[in-house]
Amino acid sequence: MSQCPFHLQPSTPTSPKSVADEGDPTAELAFLEEVYPAGVELKRRARLEAAIAADQAAPLTSKELIWAGRIAWRNHARCIARLHWKSLIVRDHRGLETPEAIAASLREHLILAQGDGAVRSYLTVFAPAERAGGPAPRIWNSQLCGYAGYLGTGGTILGDPANTPFTDLALQLGWQRPKNPTAFDLLPWIISGRDGQPRLFPLPQGLVREVPIHHPDHSWFEALGLRWYAVPVITQMRFRAAGTDYPAAPFNGWYMGTEIGSRNLGDTHRYNLLPLIADRLGLDRRRSRSLWQDRALLELNHAVLHSYAAAGVKMVDHHTASEEFIKFRDQEASRGRAISARWDWIVPPMSASATRVFHTPMSEFATTPDFHHQPAPAFSR
Repeated sequence: MSQCPFHLQPSTPTSPKSVADEGDPTAELAFLEEVYPAGVELKRRARLEAAIAADQAAPLTSKELIWAGRIAWRNHARCIARLHWKSLIVRDHRGLETPEAIAASLREHLILAQGDGAVRSYLTVFAPAERAGGPAPRIWNSQLCGYAGYLGTGGTILGDPANTPFTDLALQLGWQRPKNPTAFDLLPWIISGRDGQPRLFPLPQGLVREVPIHHPDHSWFEALGLRWYAVPVITQMRFRAAGTDYPAAPFNGWYMGTEIGSRNLGDTHRYNLLPLIADRLGLDRRRSRSLWQDRALLELNHAVLHSYAAAGVKMVDHHTASEEFIKFRDQEASRGRAISARWDWIVPPMSASATRVFHTPMSEFATTPDFHHQPAPAFSR
């Protein structure tokens, strides 16, 4: 993402319930106030504080885990779709820590999330990290679905350049790429358990629902052979709640159209399709003032939105998502909660100033529960 713009206004959050210092039991357990009446909350807080003090994973009940997951979505500064945080379905799979068991659960997660195309938000929480250290279960993919990036001669790449290192790792582990590789070959899963050793899991045929991209007005668009998967399941982030880290905790919402049209397919360091589409549209690419990038970007995004609607797969446009974020902000303010938000992630990458979020001051601050980036697992033979 681009850097935050100059008009980003840092501010001090006013709600102590929104602020977290990792390791501080008072902050880490504040979410319990939303789960229980005062008397019950104090008893549960004491039990969990004792576990944290003893350097143990917090023994959250399934009810507590569900609320922690939903609040983590509500807190996450990089998500524009937080208006729907209460709809998150949390699957408590903390008892699973072997790669085989995790892979089976991931297949269930994807089937449930894809559904009939309505796309439902799920979080699946696997075994926590050990407080004393040591490897924890990990999903090595950045998303549960992704397309291979094959490095060719002269630095050329067939497929998604963002996935070239992961594709190389999968090949090292024994993955067999298709006999006739394409730009949209689904990658296998790489999962490790407590021993930290990666295991390869090829995807069953038909598990991932994909949407072919076509345009309502340009018949040639379909011949480009573009497609994308229906549901973005994030797998590289750790979920933190009650002083406990869960490095394997895949979660999903649904796509905003510009994530695919502007970023995945349009970015120069990804599929970089704007020059091709501009040429097919007959646009003048000799000078930038012809706005060929903008016009090609508009048609690509139009095609993505049209295709997902035609396939019956849930997707939101960036104008609707912007208005939903403003509604979420106002709802949180009415409840006395400040929201952490990162401007360069909330503002859509297309027609930014035509959305209200572009003109909204934002600040990012620590929250708990939340989702956090974590270093990618290291592989060595």
